[in-house]
Amino acid sequence: MNTPAPGRALIACPECDLLQHEHAVPPGGTLRCCRCRAVLYRRRAPGFERALAFALAACVLWLISNACPIVGLSVNGDLVETTLIGAVRVLYRDGMWPLAALIFFTTILMPALQAIGMVWLVLPLFLGRVPWHADTVFRLLRVAREWGMTEVLMLGLLVALVKLAHIASVVTGPALWSLAALMALLVAAASACDERAMWMRIDGAPPGLPAGTPLRGPIAAASGICVCHDCGLSTAGTRRHERLVCPRCGAHLHLRKPGSLSRTWAFLSAAALLYIPANLLPVMNTSSLFGAEKDTIMSGVAYLWHSGSWPLAIVVFIASVAVPMLKILAIGYLAASVNLRSTQRSPLRARIYRIVEFVGRWSMLDIYVIAVLVALVQFSALATIAAGPAAIAFGAVVVLTMFAAMSFDPRLIWDPPPDAHPEASR
Repeated sequence: MNTPAPGRALIACPECDLLQHEHAVPPGGTLRCCRCRAVLYRRRAPGFERALAFALAACVLWLISNACPIVGLSVNGDLVETTLIGAVRVLYRDGMWPLAALIFFTTILMPALQAIGMVWLVLPLFLGRVPWHADTVFRLLRVAREWGMTEVLMLGLLVALVKLAHIASVVTGPALWSLAALMALLVAAASACDERAMWMRIDGAPPGLPAGTPLRGPIAAASGICVCHDCGLSTAGTRRHERLVCPRCGAHLHLRKPGSLSRTWAFLSAAALLYIPANLLPVMNTSSLFGAEKDTIMSGVAYLWHSGSWPLAIVVFIASVAVPMLKILAIGYLAASVNLRSTQRSPLRARIYRIVEFVGRWSMLDIYVIAVLVALVQFSALATIAAGPAAIAFGAVVVLTMFAAMSFDPRLIWDPPPDAHPEASR
């Protein structure tokens, strides 16, 4: 690795930090790390026309999804309908402002940032111009993709519809179908957009290190090389105000995430503590002519099972009970193995990390079900549903486990003991 092949750029893997030669990728192809199998680059179809069309259509559908009713409930001639913002408003009115903020952030604000951010970047490139403040928009777009949960919301709506069908007549609104289309279009826009090609058009610099770059080993950190997680550039960085920043997008660079393990353990410990009240306390309080009833997550699973909707019962159990617990155990295993400087089963631990990152958002399923039920079942003396204290605890568990996964630096899995990179912060 000290003498790279002439004419072939080097790139560093963002998940295991291995330096390797870049290879040409055909349209639709994927370049993976030869050690940890992480995706280094997916090449999309050339041009920005499809990405722009999908993004513009997503903006229109976002407006419809938030202006029109999602679903309605008809009881004795009375029709109660709700929109996404209406569900947020009911939760806020009932004093559940943490849940209201979480739902607004993940189902309204983040999808809007996804759609608008794509248009902001792709439209100028389509017209042959450079987007204004492209670095900031790319950073916001990355956050929006991590926290936008339209697909989880759709599954939550399906579960809520099954529960509501046993209470009264359900009337689907236009926003339900526009949300489904919005979900598909956001995925299509992201799939049609080649961010590497966009940065090449904006900056003109290739993402890899030029051939002949002096190296001190096969690991990027050993040579002081970082991978920018915002623009993908492999670089030694530049100093600005005592910080190492990416010369292309200005993002802060680190050889390893600062305080990765301590922050991971802090988020994980808080999530583990809150997991207990999230499953023991009532997640919903139902009042009706027949009395009051307090439902936990497990009682909701049992209700779906006994009502004949066993596939949804299994989905809710996996998303709301099994996944949060397995996430806590998996992240704890990853952090403990790094603390113990284990070098065993590194490829397996890398796969566990990717699975944890992928499934993290699906635990929000029960939160969306609760939001829809609370917003719709408001029939005064007949029946009302209010969110219980476990809903806030469960929402906190989901957010904290996602923060724990984001705080964990997967490159630590591959660092050999003793630490060969004293400058790599743990």
